Amino acid sequence: MPILNTGFRILPWFTSKRAAGNIEVSPQLVDAALKTTVEVLDDLKCGFDGLSQEEAEKRLEAHGPNEVGMEKHAGWPIFLLRSLKNPLVILLAVLSGLSFATNDIRGGVVMALMIVLGVVLRFVQEYRADTAAAKLKAMISVTTNVMRNGEAREIPLREVVQGDVIRLAAGDIIPADVRLLSAKDLFITQSSLTGESLPVEKFSEVIKTKSPSPLEYPNLCYMGTSVESGSAAAVVVATGHRTYFGGMAKSIVGQPMETSFDKGVHRFTMLMIQFMALMVPAVFLVNGFTKHDWKGAFFFALAVAVGLTPEMLPMIVSVCLSKGALSMSRKKVVVKRINSIQNLGAMDVLCTDKTGTLTQDHVILKRHCDVSGEEDPEVLFLSYLCSHFQTGLRNVLDRAILEGKDQLQDRPIQHYQKVDEIPFDFSRKMMSVVVESPEKERILITKGAPESIFPRCRQFELDGRLEAMTPLLEEEVRAEYESLSADGFRVLAVAHRKLGAKAAYGREDEQDLILRGYLAFLDPPKESAAPAIVALRKSGITIKILTGDNELVSRKICHDVGLDSGTILLGPQVEKMSDGELAEAAEHATVMARLSPSHKQRVIKALQSKGHVVGFMGDGINDAPALKHADVGISVDTAVDIAKESADMILLEKSLMVLEEGVLEGRKVFANILKYVRMGASSNFGNMFSVIGASAFLPYVPMLPIQVLTNNLLYDFSQVPIPTDNVDPELIAQPRPWAMGEIRKFILYIGPVSSIFDYSTYFVMLYIFKCWDPARAAVFHTGWFVESLMTQTLIIHVIRTNRLPFIQSKASLPITLTSLSIMAVGAALPYSPMARYLGFEPLPLLYWPILAVTLGCYVTLTQMVKSFLLRKGWI
Repeated sequence: MPILNTGFRILPWFTSKRAAGNIEVSPQLVDAALKTTVEVLDDLKCGFDGLSQEEAEKRLEAHGPNEVGMEKHAGWPIFLLRSLKNPLVILLAVLSGLSFATNDIRGGVVMALMIVLGVVLRFVQEYRADTAAAKLKAMISVTTNVMRNGEAREIPLREVVQGDVIRLAAGDIIPADVRLLSAKDLFITQSSLTGESLPVEKFSEVIKTKSPSPLEYPNLCYMGTSVESGSAAAVVVATGHRTYFGGMAKSIVGQPMETSFDKGVHRFTMLMIQFMALMVPAVFLVNGFTKHDWKGAFFFALAVAVGLTPEMLPMIVSVCLSKGALSMSRKKVVVKRINSIQNLGAMDVLCTDKTGTLTQDHVILKRHCDVSGEEDPEVLFLSYLCSHFQTGLRNVLDRAILEGKDQLQDRPIQHYQKVDEIPFDFSRKMMSVVVESPEKERILITKGAPESIFPRCRQFELDGRLEAMTPLLEEEVRAEYESLSADGFRVLAVAHRKLGAKAAYGREDEQDLILRGYLAFLDPPKESAAPAIVALRKSGITIKILTGDNELVSRKICHDVGLDSGTILLGPQVEKMSDGELAEAAEHATVMARLSPSHKQRVIKALQSKGHVVGFMGDGINDAPALKHADVGISVDTAVDIAKESADMILLEKSLMVLEEGVLEGRKVFANILKYVRMGASSNFGNMFSVIGASAFLPYVPMLPIQVLTNNLLYDFSQVPIPTDNVDPELIAQPRPWAMGEIRKFILYIGPVSSIFDYSTYFVMLYIFKCWDPARAAVFHTGWFVESLMTQTLIIHVIRTNRLPFIQSKASLPITLTSLSIMAVGAALPYSPMARYLGFEPLPLLYWPILAVTLGCYVTLTQMVKSFLLRKGWI
């Protein structure tokens, strides 16, 4: 039967109500812990031989399948609806409808074409990305062994019902919340629920008193945990959403939280709508009163509204994000929700657990020392014999000891014979083996928790001498152990004694021991952790450790990877803080230890309240709520399913270096999106600012509605290759959140620059080419159309970079070719067959050298204004 991956360390202590989303353990399950097995079976109306198949089917029908709530994979209609539910799309649809309703067919068709292009491209890209992500999700079919009609049989987990009696063996998952009926050397791995990396022993005996932490009841097992070793029989008490696992799943599934990117797009859209609310009525009224053609004024105002609308934003955003998702997949990052790419780039705080991220998630034996702290190979030899001969559970610490065999090649291990074993239990917190040496001496070797072994020691051994364990010397011995613990090590004590021959040995022999030394274990930091942290810091990202582990271990690991732990914020402190106090404390703390899932979620929200874009990296069941509430939730492909379900992106390698590459890719995506926002909004704003002035003094509209729409459409096409553009290194050096203040300043300063040259073009057309005469209105329209299109398209190359355009920073080839093509189309339109449909006329020959001078001056002045804004730090 396959083993369920249940995740990594999350939380070292837990209570029934202090959980993510205040998930409670089923009261019926707690009651079962306090009752005998016979009473529990009577309550559940079943027997030791399980249910009949008929009764099981009835219960399955009544209570539903044993499944927990997960987000359902959205079909294509949902993605199409999401593509349509965009404020800009809705706005364009309204304007297009108004055009058709008022018989402006050409305007309506152009706007409808804009909508179709944006929606279709976004739908195709998002649906493809989601489908690819869905294929990458691990889909495992798991079965369990139950008793039906008195016989053991394998059934799918979803068919398990309350009252089923199940058989458990090493490697099995726990299919539901169960009460043990019998157990033999049963050890359960429940790190995904408790954060404790070591398996815990379980028993079937009744519990006499209620515990404040039902998850620690030794006769209860929970869905999502797994059997490390031993065997057991258990009765199912709760299934599906009624389990603890199910309650947590139910609390976090649903629609994703609105992220900083979503909020940024919404704020930008609202900014453009505000501009429209001011400009469009003004244009309508000015043209209506000055031209006395209210119908014409209406159509022109409608075209102006479209001109102010960055209608290609959904398409540009989708293409940028989809391109980023594809690029990130090549860097071992699978993007589930493409909006999270920009959030990753904007992230300035990364909260992560230490296990497997900063550390290798592989415990090693770091030191084997005598009671004075000096390395002693005899301590390793004794502990190796103990782990080698034990037949009970071998945990990660035993495996770390056995990996030290190479250091013992000169020791005659094969000449030692096992005589007996005293298994580990949680009341003693130690285990012993009795071996016979080549000299036929029987030696008891004991290893376990130092605080449990000290009271059993009469002497300690140092440099071949035995010293009595007096209270004073015991304090010195304890000081060495405590020093190791303070350094972040998990410490075991090793002791021994010689025994006389007898048939069997027991716990009473674990007395009058001789303390030999200590074993110090550590989950060592990854080699890539320190350079990755340096790289992330250089990228402007603050790393905060949110862990369920204790503060000593956390401080040690942070020190090893170059993180200044400073004052560590602890879970009990978080519990007592108000949201405001927590926000201040979390802002300054680097390490937060002994945290419950609800604490992690509160920390995320607290940091967000201080204006940070927060990422959270987690892989366990109890990380799911924090993953859900973070601006970008990051998990790994080895995480539990519910963590992957809650995450926005999944790393195929649990490494901060992989994440750092993803961050840079996210910033490239945002840099290119911001280019469109700046270009489109500032150019459109400048054009419309020019329209109001021209409308006030011209005897005709400055440009026909169809010309405004055509100009806008051609300009939008020139910006389609923006996702392919090169990004200057300084643009991705620091987090780039949506800053509406910067965007607003950019629009207000750069936009009017274009108006200056629009007005110069007005002067040329009116006084040099005599266009005051309404009969020459078409020439005026054509001249401004070409100048407007040329300046907007050319200025892309200035706005796309903070450097000197064309020299210090060059656009990508697709942008360069598209810009040249659109400018060529603009110049050719007045002489093409389309001219009469669009209201154009050929331009005088003198117009072109004047236009060349205008373009040169425009580029120069825009570069100067941009440099001014950069020096002021306003953009």
